[in-house]
Amino acid sequence: MTEAISATAPAPVTAPDLPEPHRVALVHDWLTGMRGGEKCLEVMGEIFPGADLFTLLHVPGSVSPVIEDRRIVTSFIQRLPQAEHRYRWALPFFPRAVESFDLDGYDLVLSSSHCVAKGAVAAPGALSVCYCYTPMRYVWDRFDDYFGGKPAPLRKLIGWEAARLRDWDRRTAGRVQRWLPISNVVRQRLLDWYGVSPAKARVLFPPVDVGRFAGAGRGPVPNGFDSGSYDFVLSALVPYKRIDLAVKAAVAAGRTLVVAGDGPERARLETLAAAATGSGRVVFLGRVADAELPAWYGHCRCFVFPGLEDFGITPLEATAAGRPVVAYRAGGALDTVQEGLNGVLCEEQTTTALAAALADPRLDGPWDEAAMVRHASGFDRARFKRELSTELAVAWAEHRNPGQAPADGVEAS
Repeated sequence: MTEAISATAPAPVTAPDLPEPHRVALVHDWLTGMRGGEKCLEVMGEIFPGADLFTLLHVPGSVSPVIEDRRIVTSFIQRLPQAEHRYRWALPFFPRAVESFDLDGYDLVLSSSHCVAKGAVAAPGALSVCYCYTPMRYVWDRFDDYFGGKPAPLRKLIGWEAARLRDWDRRTAGRVQRWLPISNVVRQRLLDWYGVSPAKARVLFPPVDVGRFAGAGRGPVPNGFDSGSYDFVLSALVPYKRIDLAVKAAVAAGRTLVVAGDGPERARLETLAAAATGSGRVVFLGRVADAELPAWYGHCRCFVFPGLEDFGITPLEATAAGRPVVAYRAGGALDTVQEGLNGVLCEEQTTTALAAALADPRLDGPWDEAAMVRHASGFDRARFKRELSTELAVAWAEHRNPGQAPADGVEAS
């Protein structure tokens, strides 16, 4: 059920791992599909089945019943023309939209944030906890990836707006008392960019559906391929994912690369593959149905992960399927890929280095599938739910302790 902002009093919510009933508000940036962030939000919804959910925009039916089956409060972004398809153009207004939510009466505000959700204004005396996927990529470290190709006058205008959003993002970080970043690299951003105290930021890895992929290599092989005859990429085709490196490296190394996913980079990548030097080839599948993904993972020779990511669930899905990962040694891959256990790490983010990694003879040898599944199971959904409940219980207990010092190093707004 979706509704506009309302003053309806929140009802108490009971969570089994918290010491007492609470009035809980969940805050999520937008609801337009079931991606990694929404799978985390789904677990939050299971912990707090009666919690109200505040979001800038909701496309009904786009997320799971666990998320949909609750009171969902949207912002004025919902009422903009063609908001479902053009909401990102309203980015300059997102801070105002999230601050418009009336969270009076809620004891706990749990935000699920990669954009502005963490800036929601909790009531005086309430506890605000943020599960943080990353600070806004497009106004911090990924500005050039998103806007570098724009004409100079437009890029200058966007740069001015990005500086304003960074200032808001930094100033409002003090509204959060406890941070739960998804990886060590995201935790470091919180410390460096927001000035968050190390004691107030604890890494909590997101969930992976290990059971869905385990044993996938023993099922049917995708049509047109032999098991182990191709390397595999599953990704949105956008610049910062660096699929261009995978394309050029696979052709140079004489490998067959299968790319699943779509996006604005697809035409450029297809042209790049056709012009690349080498004996390899690249097959673009476009979007692949979820039901078909385990087979593509399970029968690949290796999974290729060339970008610098905040975390990266796909390498763990490949690991759960018993296939090694070739990844750039940086970012979230440092938390998920262990050299020799479930993959090969590439020291440089270059075509030459990635081509050399794809030629590593270990990729053609045996891998300990049972050990890989055990490794992936350390990131499974049950673990995430358990650890999130524990972190919230600890944060609540500290919040109720009058002697608990507030988060330092950030400005409360």
